Amino acid sequence: MRSINLKKLVGISVLSAFAVLGTATAASAQGGWYNNRSVEAQRRYERQQRELARQQARQQEAYRRQQQAARNGYYNNGNVVVLSNQNAGRYRVYRNGAYYNTDSRGAELLRQAVNNGYRQGYEQGRMDRANRRGIQWSRNDMYRNGAYGYDAYVDRSQYQYYFQQGFQKGYEDGYYSRNRYGTYNNGSASILGSILGTILNIRSY
Repeated sequence: MRSINLKKLVGISVLSAFAVLGTATAASAQGGWYNNRSVEAQRRYERQQRELARQQARQQEAYRRQQQAARNGYYNNGNVVVLSNQNAGRYRVYRNGAYYNTDSRGAELLRQAVNNGYRQGYEQGRMDRANRRGIQWSRNDMYRNGAYGYDAYVDRSQYQYYFQQGFQKGYEDGYYSRNRYGTYNNGSASILGSILGTILNIRSY
């Protein structure tokens, strides 16, 4: 009788050991699945960050070339008018029923505000679309701040206004993967000269 009970006890112990081992194996497998998902998400994030860094580097290079063009006095691919003499001329910008007077340097900085806004908006729009977020340019921190590339030579509110005008159009083009308001070549977005002129409505006097 004791022998039979001993056999039963051994059998129950073996079954319990297998149950514990099976549970541990399943938990390990489940943990591995979550770990793999986490690693893949991290890699995807790192790839996005590297691509964003490359895009920013290209934008900085395009901006450097634009500044060089301004010093040399010629047109930038027919899109952005660069003044040959940055210290001459008077310009009047019409906005919201009032005129804003500036000189050649101020006029160029306002053009840059529109272009900076378009480029940054384009990239932000692309990122929101890639991450399946709804279109939300007006809630974007860069749009609301409006100071990217700001130079204190011009009034901040003026720069902010023109940056935001460019940003909205760039965001829409980037989000919808279109070229309605500008172009996208070699990793750099650029607003069309006709659109820039309509936004600025700038005149010499």
